[in-house]
Amino acid sequence: MEKPNVVRDWQGRAYLVGESPHDLISRPRSWMLWLPWAAMIAIAPLQYGYAAAVPGLLGPGDRSVAGVLGPLAVWIVCQAVVAYPTAYLVRGGRLGVRAALGAGAVLTGTALLTLALADGAAMILAGYALLGGAGAGLVYGVCTEVVARWFPERPGTQVAFATGAFAYGAAPLAVVAGAGPDHLGVAFGVSAVVAVAAIGLAARFVRLPPPRWWPSHVDPRDHALDSLALRRTPPALREFSTGQALRTGALSSLVAILVLAGAVSIFDVVVLATLEAPASWLALTLLIALNGAGRACAMLASERFGRRRVLSAVLALLAVGQPLFAAGATSGSAALIFVAAVFAGLGGGAFYPLIASLVREFFGQERTAEIHGVVYSTKAVAGVVGVGLAYAALTSGSQATVFVGMTMAAVLSLVVSHRLRRPGCPATLPAGM
Repeated sequence: MEKPNVVRDWQGRAYLVGESPHDLISRPRSWMLWLPWAAMIAIAPLQYGYAAAVPGLLGPGDRSVAGVLGPLAVWIVCQAVVAYPTAYLVRGGRLGVRAALGAGAVLTGTALLTLALADGAAMILAGYALLGGAGAGLVYGVCTEVVARWFPERPGTQVAFATGAFAYGAAPLAVVAGAGPDHLGVAFGVSAVVAVAAIGLAARFVRLPPPRWWPSHVDPRDHALDSLALRRTPPALREFSTGQALRTGALSSLVAILVLAGAVSIFDVVVLATLEAPASWLALTLLIALNGAGRACAMLASERFGRRRVLSAVLALLAVGQPLFAAGATSGSAALIFVAAVFAGLGGGAFYPLIASLVREFFGQERTAEIHGVVYSTKAVAGVVGVGLAYAALTSGSQATVFVGMTMAAVLSLVVSHRLRRPGCPATLPAGM
């Protein structure tokens, strides 16, 4: 075992180099990517899977639209609010990875079994929305922190790959929901078993590396001087505290983008699931799959073309998808709906990892978990807004009108993205600096 030593780059940042993954966990570090990836797949049915199942859930017992969409909104709030303190506590060593994932496995399994067996609104609200939201937040917070720490040379890309499973992992359930509501109970029951097994396995093996750990096969000093990275994805000018970040316009802009684009993304999934158009469930499955896969693709593109440029492109795709959905819903055209699903799918999830990477590049490495937690927690607002507008679209009978409003929200998020500037840069410097 090589003795670890501290190396500093040209900005004075410290790296702990020398200990290999085999020294620390007796396994390749790829385990610390694939196990979180599997855990993310396991919690996917709780958000996008539930949204895809909305038509089937409305059937039994003549449940109201509010009674079905309300628990989804509460679930999103709980997941977003729990994910931030989980990542923060895990990073600080005040919450163990095994304990957090173990609790997440139990809560996630309970939530999915509730959807499989329960029929009452109170049980679904408590078992699915509250317990399931908390369980998913625990899993999401731990997995993102673990992947970022084990892959410090490319944290954004690897975290995007893992979190992409949070979306496309629900695609099988969307297929089942499209086949008919009679199979939903079995599908949620099977998902519960898979969730307990996958998250439990992650709890057994996933561990964090030491603080500031860096893989020995990558020289951190050379990595910090990479000319392409410095030009396309430049590091923060200095380390910001959470309080300092909150006082910058950049953080407010990132929050605005996440709330606006997040609301549109959630709205699209719910409304597409309920469209009475030919093969709409196939379009929904495509949207969910692209929502997840687009995250990793966008991060790879951003390493070459820059985070802000790709973020603007992603938001533009999301905006283009909304009027296409409106036209498809009005005309009943399956072709238009499929094209809209491609645009909205590619744009509807990729902004999450891009925003997370921009937090790191705007405000530094030291407080990334805390500052991104503040931004990500506003997904709770996005969820309430998105579900509320979906309710309006389903009950008012004017889906096209609401889609126009979502187009405006997506366009507004695009406008805000063009105004993003790195904190600390003088206003006279070019925007690309």
